[in-house]
Amino acid sequence: MEYPSRLIENAVGEISKLPGIGKKTALRLVLHLLKEPEATTMELSEALTELRTKIKYCKDCHNISDEEICNICASHRRDRSLICVVEDTRDVLAIENTAQYSGLYHILGGVISPIEGIGPSELNIEQLLQRIESSRPEVKEVIFALSPTMEGDTTAFYLTKKLKEFGIKISTIARGIPIGGELEYTDEITLGRSILSRTAYQQD
Repeated sequence: MEYPSRLIENAVGEISKLPGIGKKTALRLVLHLLKEPEATTMELSEALTELRTKIKYCKDCHNISDEEICNICASHRRDRSLICVVEDTRDVLAIENTAQYSGLYHILGGVISPIEGIGPSELNIEQLLQRIESSRPEVKEVIFALSPTMEGDTTAFYLTKKLKEFGIKISTIARGIPIGGELEYTDEITLGRSILSRTAYQQD
């Protein structure tokens, strides 16, 4: 594709690196920004710069936050006897949108995947164990809300072995979610019912 300007070509190249955005869509976005007032582009630029330089991760649950402790962990309205273990922030947002869960979360930052070279040490598993240990006997139940994939099941199996020593209830969301599906794409009603209808986690 020929571009009328090197600056446009550079901007298209950077925007097209975003997931789901090809060169044609990136070009439309760049041309749109050129038509907007300069202040609009500067505000976008400043927002992205602040996102990268000022964002924090909650030191308790590893959720994205503006402060050291996220709004969920800091809230006195949350049920601190429940910790829902998820893969990433997108899953927290999906579950929160159901309005069916009032406990806390713990974000692993991924799932165990030997094929991709991701082992337990690359995830926030040790932090979860330390968190439960320091919160005894407040934490009564850990809920696995991991996508029903081979990697998700492997991670849940590993966590169950690690959590046995704490003598707390371990459950998993009900399988109203399609096998092999991603949690973040599940509709809110199905996901909400899966949280409410969670079952005790069984190791095979």
